[in-house]
Amino acid sequence: MDRNRRNIIKSSVLFSALASIGMITPAQAAEWNTAAFNAKTVEEVLKSLGVLSPENSNDIVLKVPDLVETSAVVPIIAQSKIRVQQFAILVDKNPSVLAAQLFIPQGTEPFVRMNVKMAQSSNVILLAQSSNKWFMTSTAVKVTLGGCG
Repeated sequence: MDRNRRNIIKSSVLFSALASIGMITPAQAAEWNTAAFNAKTVEEVLKSLGVLSPENSNDIVLKVPDLVETSAVVPIIAQSKIRVQQFAILVDKNPSVLAAQLFIPQGTEPFVRMNVKMAQSSNVILLAQSSNKWFMTSTAVKVTLGGCG
């Protein structure tokens, strides 16, 4: 089965399940940005998200270990000292560069903890949108074994 078709089916099932239990609304599920998730470079992801020139900022915080033993489970914490509408987490050497696009509801603390799988040692980039402005921070992560590629 074609990998893209399989990914689309998995995504559809996931969004349907989340919508059916009320975790996301049908409108949020429709916001799925296929072009951004299919992008193969950081520049393509930025273009798909409509990010022209993100500013480096100390107001957003990305916590990722500098060295991970296995790339299957890489813990990431993204948080912001300023109000943000969304986070985007990118792993520049993964087959799919955009690892997550997370919308932060108004009145919610901008804090996310998640795990990603990495193909190899790579830069992990956190983008945060505040109003119509994008901010970013990044860190290098060295993987000692495994990978998703």
